[in-house]
Amino acid sequence: MSKVTRINSVTEYNNLVGQETLHPLVSVIDFSKTEPFHYFRGQMDVYAIFLKDIKCGNITYGIKNYDYEEGTLIFIAPGQVYGVEGTGEKQQASGTAIIFHPDLIHGTSLGKHIDDYTFFSYEVNEALHLSNREREIINDCISKINYELEHAIDSHSKTLIVSYLELFLNYSKRFYERQFITRSHVNKDILVRFEAVLKDYFSSEQPLEAGLPSVRYCADKLFISPNYLGDLLKKETGKSAQEHIQLRLIDVAKEKIFDSEKSISEIAYELGFKHPQHFTRMFKKQVGMSPNEYRNLN
Repeated sequence: MSKVTRINSVTEYNNLVGQETLHPLVSVIDFSKTEPFHYFRGQMDVYAIFLKDIKCGNITYGIKNYDYEEGTLIFIAPGQVYGVEGTGEKQQASGTAIIFHPDLIHGTSLGKHIDDYTFFSYEVNEALHLSNREREIINDCISKINYELEHAIDSHSKTLIVSYLELFLNYSKRFYERQFITRSHVNKDILVRFEAVLKDYFSSEQPLEAGLPSVRYCADKLFISPNYLGDLLKKETGKSAQEHIQLRLIDVAKEKIFDSEKSISEIAYELGFKHPQHFTRMFKKQVGMSPNEYRNLN
């Protein structure tokens, strides 16, 4: 693997790909208009969105590879490692990128809600694949941002750029929801495997040793990102990943409570709780009665 280049600013990224900097906090790059450059892997301290419109080989994102399809959007958040493994020779890139620094959106509506766009933390194999019509809309948003960058900076520039960027992200959110629907059969397979992961976990000694299963643990077992798992579950079932874990926990707890030879405290420890009162509180909130009341009722 090649070294990882730290990219602290929009200007640094522009310099690496040979792009003129029109605005210090945001850049739109049409790679077909740049000179060939040495591909690199970088740890991004900026947000980056890449639209690839032709197959261009294996992209490395973190430690995983992904072979781009046509019309694919990838979203990179600050702190992530992204890039293409270099060959030692300069290469001609293709596609489009939007690079923007977190300072661009500080104090704006987008800045307050940027964490709502959970796809910035998806894995690369969870990229958004656009239809032709969706791609036209995305290209229109990019064109509007680019127009503002080529326009002389004035008091309206930042407001308009951030507004178009927010529009871009809102459309992307809608298109991701469409993708969840069109991949429903795949999603149902993930749901089945997710339930199996939880069943295996609570059937083992892991709760006693490691505590309650986290969303990240389940996502890692399914080879998807925690955010993608959460969004998929919310779309398919209306419940978050954490809610699913709690429901499975309660189902297991109900079975264990029937064993009158074990105290409620013992059951709590077996389920992964460090403090039995936390188990009692959760059980009562979910079931409407305490574990002891449930035991006596049955």
